[in-house]
Amino acid sequence: MPSILERDQIAAVLVSASRDKTPAGLRDHAILQLLATYGLRSGEIRNMRIEDIDWRTETIRVRHSKTQAYTLLPLTEPVGEAILVYLRSGRPATDARELFVRTRAPYRKLDKLYSMVRRRLRDAGVKPRGKRGPHIFRHARATELLRAAVPQKIIGELLGHRSIASTAPYLKLATEDLRAIALDLPGTEVSA
Repeated sequence: MPSILERDQIAAVLVSASRDKTPAGLRDHAILQLLATYGLRSGEIRNMRIEDIDWRTETIRVRHSKTQAYTLLPLTEPVGEAILVYLRSGRPATDARELFVRTRAPYRKLDKLYSMVRRRLRDAGVKPRGKRGPHIFRHARATELLRAAVPQKIIGELLGHRSIASTAPYLKLATEDLRAIALDLPGTEVSA
């Protein structure tokens, strides 16, 4: 079963990253905001371009790496602020159109996010069971939406899934949560 982060763990990672005012810290904080808020895939963030942020309409255009379809998402204030701070104070001067680039020359798009996420989890003192890469934010977001009774079809659309079956693993995570809660109730029996 995939690892997920709880809301307080996500908050701890975001707070910890926000304290790092280096160019890498500003970039990482913006990336973590995107991961936590939208549950985007690593490739969707790495391929995000400057023109995908529409400041006038306060939207982000996401090209889903698996389906190549686009989704237009509302630009939340914390995400917008983190990206703006990165663009103004952290992003090196470069002709690269990708939003997030390396902090050292040559300034090109990031190769991967796994090491950065793992380091930021460690710095925040967050130790999830299992894998510790960017995908745990995706699972956390999907599980949080399921716990809030958001329909599976809507969650699938947000995550860029073509088929509702692709969202099923996230439903399993929420079902396991419910089973664990039910097991704690006295006089309640749950069959597995």
